[in-house]
Amino acid sequence: MFKKITNVFVLLVQKYLPDAFLFAIFLTFITLIAGVFFTGQGLLTMITHWGNGVWGLLAFSMQMALVLVTGHTLASSKPFKGALRGMSKLVKTPTQAILAVSFVSAIACWINWGFGLVIGALYAKELAKEVDGVDYRLLIASAYSGFLVWHGGISGSIPLTLATDAAANAAQTAGAVTEVIPTGQTIFSSLNLVISGILIFTLPLINRAMHPEKKLTVTVDKKLLVDEEDLSLYSNDTPADKIENSSIVNILVFAMGMTYIVMHFINKGFDLNLNIVNLIFLTFGILFHQTPRRFIHAFGEAAKGAGPILLQFPFYAGIMGMMTGATVEGVSLAGQISNWFVSISTEKTFPLFSFWAAGIVNFFVPSGGGQWAVQAPIMMPAGLDLGVPVAKTAMAIAWGDAWTNMIQPFWALPALGIAGLGARDIMGFCIIDLIYSGIIISLALFFI
Repeated sequence: MFKKITNVFVLLVQKYLPDAFLFAIFLTFITLIAGVFFTGQGLLTMITHWGNGVWGLLAFSMQMALVLVTGHTLASSKPFKGALRGMSKLVKTPTQAILAVSFVSAIACWINWGFGLVIGALYAKELAKEVDGVDYRLLIASAYSGFLVWHGGISGSIPLTLATDAAANAAQTAGAVTEVIPTGQTIFSSLNLVISGILIFTLPLINRAMHPEKKLTVTVDKKLLVDEEDLSLYSNDTPADKIENSSIVNILVFAMGMTYIVMHFINKGFDLNLNIVNLIFLTFGILFHQTPRRFIHAFGEAAKGAGPILLQFPFYAGIMGMMTGATVEGVSLAGQISNWFVSISTEKTFPLFSFWAAGIVNFFVPSGGGQWAVQAPIMMPAGLDLGVPVAKTAMAIAWGDAWTNMIQPFWALPALGIAGLGARDIMGFCIIDLIYSGIIISLALFFI
């Protein structure tokens, strides 16, 4: 029965879900029309909000493109491929493959979301090479499912923001939070650890249960996953060739990069932000590829998958601009959604409704920092007035931001680029993870 339900979602998504770029276009026009009707702003005003926002994610777009390219470059090196291959050889059956990639991805994403996104997809590709009969679509979907737990993990942007600066907290929450909220009340609270633990240990079982019957299983031609050596890289006919094929250059760059990375962790503790993750990938990629020519070739091959990120992120930035674009009175579309949920809430239901509201807003503002900027000034004071602990309200927003990522292609693009798949290939499976996780998180927020 469970597999039949899964198959229905998979077929519906494959038939009706457009390319991820068109999905972003549809969301753009939905937001444009909704902004006109629900905020009273004119069409030209909403288009202005869109245009003002289009380039608002340029730095983040570059970071995400580099997550894909540097991660993929590192994975194509012989030492890293050997390590992943060694892990993959321990797995013998399709069931074990789904369990393994789901668990590894979830743990990695809980530690750091950027690291987890890349590692999960790379491990899934290596498993596809080693394990016969595993559904490649579900394998990649299982790798992406680990992203569900990122905002409850130690790289979650909302709890880390609250733990950093009291003055910034007061400004961002309209005065509701005037002190630093330690991670012991957010990331390491009993509520958050229960939700994280349940999802980390049960999502692999849910994913395993979705594996199609043999006749419906979609496998990948393993020849397509093999990286061929380019023998033309190794010519040493000229002095320039000798420099390009020299390992000394790579060793020097690695030494400089590692020096900075070590100093970073000494000075800032376990601050595994997106920039340092990219630098780690870049530094070790340079070392493991041994020579400049090998590294340049691998980086160029990896960069071919970054197109969807560069194309779609400006449109999502434009959507965010329309969602947050406000009238003179401060009325915005994101604010309208949040205020409606506040208006029907009680002390008991407020964390639950905050979670649902954040899940809806996340469709249109798929950024933890952006979502916090939109919802914190509304939800945090409202929760305080109802007697809800500020840490619980914040984590409800954080989990809502992570929850609907399962059916939002925005964050899946790096994994899809590595896997060579499209959004419609995995989203049918992700809907099941969305429904399951939504039930678990909702029950926890209501009863704990």
